[in-house]
Amino acid sequence: MAVCAKCGKPLTLDIQPEDDDEDVEMEPDGQETVPDDVLLPCGDHFHWECLLESYEYSKCPQCSQSIISSSAGSSSPQSEDRIIVDLDNEGGLQRGIDIMPLLKEESYLRTYPEERKCRAFLEFCREGDHRAIADLLKSCGEEFTAEDEDGNLITEQAPGSSKAADEILRYQDPIGDMASGLHAAVANGNREVAWLLLLLASEYPEMDFPALVFQEAAALGVMREEQTGKVDIRSLKDAQGRTAEDVAKEVGIVWNGWIGNARLAMP
Repeated sequence: MAVCAKCGKPLTLDIQPEDDDEDVEMEPDGQETVPDDVLLPCGDHFHWECLLESYEYSKCPQCSQSIISSSAGSSSPQSEDRIIVDLDNEGGLQRGIDIMPLLKEESYLRTYPEERKCRAFLEFCREGDHRAIADLLKSCGEEFTAEDEDGNLITEQAPGSSKAADEILRYQDPIGDMASGLHAAVANGNREVAWLLLLLASEYPEMDFPALVFQEAAALGVMREEQTGKVDIRSLKDAQGRTAEDVAKEVGIVWNGWIGNARLAMP
């Protein structure tokens, strides 16, 4: 039976038992486990955490063989590195999936844990979850009360909340072509998110917003603050020099009516 190439232990993960778990195996000692197996192209197996701890960009951390493949076909001018694996975990067996984006994300967050909220913000923009964006922004600056070593009550910043809302709104992805949240929303056709970002992080004229945008923002508990002196999100460009409007032109019909009117780019 294969074991993890890093720690030499079985390719399972112990979990806390829950009454509704149906996909777990019960070990003889009563401990519940789920699969935790990443099979690399070279044939070595790793636990997910063990792979993250020893991950190197282009080669297996055990045998040093290259694990990179290219997605470029003969007609594609650009190639994109991929790491194609078989992944078996509590979600089931997935064959031939690319884990390069996951490895980049996890490796980056281990180095810069203070950016977790920024990373979550970008994901919500991609998914079109404007309610989650509002909740995340409202959580910025939250504090909690705790006791120090002497038993005195102290007020501390909530974990993961070191970034201010304005910073998160204008965050650009250093491992994703420097795309902003507006770029991400436009690339995925998420108009509600785009309206919310324009309201909260631009000087786009208030009279040009649909009334429903203000009603929804009020229901979510967020509203435009003074924008003078702040970076207008419409001015942000990705690593290719594209504004959100440039991305909208590439996406096509879903952004009809949004192009050429200073809605997605500065006038």
